[in-house]
Amino acid sequence: MDRSAYKGKAVIFLADGMADEPLAELGNRTPLEAVDTPWMDRIAKRGASGTFLSLPDGFPTSSDAANMSVLGYSLAQFYPGRGPIEATAQGIELGKDDIAWRCNLIYEKDGILKDYSAGHVPNEVSSGLMKALQERFGNDKVSFYPGVSYRNLLVLHGKEFSANIDYAKPDSSQDEPVSELGLKALDNTPEAAHTVAFLNKIMAESAPFLEGHPLNRGREVPANRIWPWSPGRRPSFPSFSEKYGGKTGAVISAVDVIFGIARCAGMDMIRVPGATGFIDTNYEGKAQAALKALEDHDLVYLHVEAIDECSHLGDLKLKMRAISEFENRIVAPVMSALEGCGVTFAILPDHPVPLHQRKHTRTPVPVAICGDHIVPDSVCVYSETEAPKGSLGQMKGDEFIRKVLNLK
Repeated sequence: MDRSAYKGKAVIFLADGMADEPLAELGNRTPLEAVDTPWMDRIAKRGASGTFLSLPDGFPTSSDAANMSVLGYSLAQFYPGRGPIEATAQGIELGKDDIAWRCNLIYEKDGILKDYSAGHVPNEVSSGLMKALQERFGNDKVSFYPGVSYRNLLVLHGKEFSANIDYAKPDSSQDEPVSELGLKALDNTPEAAHTVAFLNKIMAESAPFLEGHPLNRGREVPANRIWPWSPGRRPSFPSFSEKYGGKTGAVISAVDVIFGIARCAGMDMIRVPGATGFIDTNYEGKAQAALKALEDHDLVYLHVEAIDECSHLGDLKLKMRAISEFENRIVAPVMSALEGCGVTFAILPDHPVPLHQRKHTRTPVPVAICGDHIVPDSVCVYSETEAPKGSLGQMKGDEFIRKVLNLK
């Protein structure tokens, strides 16, 4: 492809969960600041910096809400819940009376939620367990669907169910008593009360079934409980192209929540073999897929999940390794291959995950954007400390994506 044909196109590097807080063991630097990131810094040095509010008050501190915000979709207008977004990614057709729930496989020990991911349960184990749950408990009122690792789905069928249910987000609830994390009706309707009772019954009955399943035998961190959360009904978004003046977009990820947003928005989903959603993902495959996708799309949204997962583990060494891998195996090869092509580059996380908390926070995330239409400012380093000093200020709504795409 003629290199001049790339002019005005854009790549967003989305480093899930990368933002953090200063740590004493790093000399009051954040993990990002402690890792050598010359290519991310190059975006800041050549362009402008600022922050972006991805998780406004009143909405869950979850990646679905955060990535919808990054792409400029109003949560107040369009947020449907995590379950229906991931169902959309899988091509599950939700009927008008269906309610989709994200359904984690978790590890519970002595009444405590010990691990939201059941030790990042392998796909072959998780899919086998979800199929077993469908065979044992599935019926005309409930269906179970396997996803990627611990990230699975449960769908309720019927007018007798409600989506107006409060829940505990499992990756924000580690080391807490399960008895304090139960589902709660958010209204006084019979449907809400019935939904809570129905799901509590399935959760209770499925626990011993999972505990004794052969696929959990010998596992140090068994997937011994289901955890339904973030319910909702069939989503409806305006298309990305309609929203942004005919611009076309492609999304590269490993996880259904990102692909679901892409499908809802009419963006192309690019699945890369070996993309796992963890530290062992196929970085090179994702970088090459981004370069290929940019040939016939105006925007490529290159999402990497690994840093988020390391943050939820509370593992500083692993988080720093994941940031380094993102820098050297994603950002560097993509930017170097497109040097001099007039491509706009942007870098940001969708939300912070401070290691000491091991959960998402609402703190605005650091942003840097460079491109022919971006007037450089004085910020030369990409970090949580430096980005707020930049000329972009604090962006919200669709300000970020319009800035990247050079739209008014």
